Amino acid sequence: MKNFKNLLYKDFLLLIRDFWGVVLLFMMPWALVMLMTYLQESTFRSVNEVRIPLYLLNNDNDSLGFMVSRQILESNIFKVTTEVDGRALSVSELEEAIAQGDFMIGVIIPANTTARLRENVRQGVMRAFNGDDDDAPNLDADEQIHDAIKSEMDVPTAIQPLEIKLLIDPTAKMSFRTSLIQAVRENALTVQNQLLLSEITRQVNRIIPISVNLNIDTGGLIVIDESYAQAGGKARIIPNSTQHNVPAWSMFAIFFIVISLSGNMIREREIGCFNRMMTMPCSFHQYVLSKVGVYLGVCLLQLTLITVTGMYIMPLYGLPVLKLGHSVTAMIAMSVSSSLAAIGYGLAIGSIARTNQQASVFGAVSVIILAAIGGVWIPIFLMPRFMQIVSKISPLNWGLNGFNEIFVRDGGFLDILPYFSASILFFIITLFISYQSNRYRRM
Repeated sequence: MKNFKNLLYKDFLLLIRDFWGVVLLFMMPWALVMLMTYLQESTFRSVNEVRIPLYLLNNDNDSLGFMVSRQILESNIFKVTTEVDGRALSVSELEEAIAQGDFMIGVIIPANTTARLRENVRQGVMRAFNGDDDDAPNLDADEQIHDAIKSEMDVPTAIQPLEIKLLIDPTAKMSFRTSLIQAVRENALTVQNQLLLSEITRQVNRIIPISVNLNIDTGGLIVIDESYAQAGGKARIIPNSTQHNVPAWSMFAIFFIVISLSGNMIREREIGCFNRMMTMPCSFHQYVLSKVGVYLGVCLLQLTLITVTGMYIMPLYGLPVLKLGHSVTAMIAMSVSSSLAAIGYGLAIGSIARTNQQASVFGAVSVIILAAIGGVWIPIFLMPRFMQIVSKISPLNWGLNGFNEIFVRDGGFLDILPYFSASILFFIITLFISYQSNRYRRM
């Protein structure tokens, strides 16, 4: 036990000998989490608060034009302009302004659009009521009604499609284009359906003595109730930038200790300290356990610092507060298992690498790769199918999913058990690799 305490003290001194290195070990991940959370929150706000400059040229001044204009104004996505220097732009002037970048999008509703839509609807209804003489039933009463309808209606002409023109800056994002096109299409269909019911009502009342009104207001008949799914009995935790970024970049932070850990192991071998310890009454497993103990403390302190930052410091800068869920056991288990996975990875690299440069380069690049395929940078669902399968081998993915179960889904220990088990198994495998590498080196 005394030897083990001395080993712990030795590893602690070796760690703090580079004071500014320890400071960077804690502060750089902290700054990374703060920065990434703020950037994502700023991006989220830009979609909801920063308006896209749009010029609306409504030459219709009727039902369709008014409804489309109102929908665009109420969308809270666009900063709508209808006049420049006190006058409306012409179509050519608007196209020139968009080409120069003065506006991102231009919406042009031609004159008489509603009137032409109304006429198209009238022609379509007349075609439906006129029918075809060959298909008419061979009943005298039906033939009389059919002939009466024909005599009262004009012969319908060909229906001409309407055109609402959108001028879009090539730099506009696809999401804005989709939102605008959807809004215009929905309102055009709404006006078209209203005109269709009105025309059908008018034509039916011309041939039926009883007054019929088919103009039914369908607004509010269907309501979309949007909410996040949750398991029964669990508290509702609304996902936000903090809930997602803190666990993701925490995993990235603790795995970067592989550089410090593997570097210290190689340095001990280079200066002969490792060989001297092995000639003393000190076993390799004590040597490894002392490093596990010291660096486990470092990882847990990193996680604690980042968690406290999410709970108390980020809200001071206008960011959402981090909610931890309600399972302390799951939180501790996931923190320890993820830390052990990072430590085991560092031990394996430190045992295999022959130089400090090898350990630093391989450790840093491999952690970045594991973070990339593990979903820290890019959400898993955006990856190709093959990469979604590959992502499951990343220990950062296990830690990220485990903390998401706690932070976002308010899960308990049973919910994080698969990720906890995978991290512990990874730690055992890397320990075995470290032991085998040391054994091979001493042969």
